[in-house]
Amino acid sequence: MAFETMRRLRFGDCDPSGIAYFPAYMDMLVGVTEDLFEAIGWPWPRLAREWRITTPTVRLEVTFARPGFEGDRLAFRCRIGGIGNSSLDLSHEISAVHALWRAEQRLVAVATDTRRPLGWPDPVRAALAQHLDTANA
Repeated sequence: MAFETMRRLRFGDCDPSGIAYFPAYMDMLVGVTEDLFEAIGWPWPRLAREWRITTPTVRLEVTFARPGFEGDRLAFRCRIGGIGNSSLDLSHEISAVHALWRAEQRLVAVATDTRRPLGWPDPVRAALAQHLDTANA
């Protein structure tokens, strides 16, 4: 099951010619990932408060197909592709009228006090597993 959300490509997200500036895309991707965790019932502040977990990205591969332009409404589709002991693999597809870019991302649950990988707590794992994309796994 994919998580979907929209973002508008704003003036500040673009270079002077009106083409999307790729670091702005990465900032949007962080927001979409944060929204995914909120949608499954485990927003990042709750993870930090109840389990002392943060979720840094340890791998990110991005492929750009077309430019985005100021004013575009970007559709973000995020799928959970795999859940490891402490890892989480996400696939992102971003489009406007056409496909614009894709990203493969790996997050890791990390203890905020030790900064070491930590297994997903059972309730968090269960919430993530409910949204696992078994069709593409």
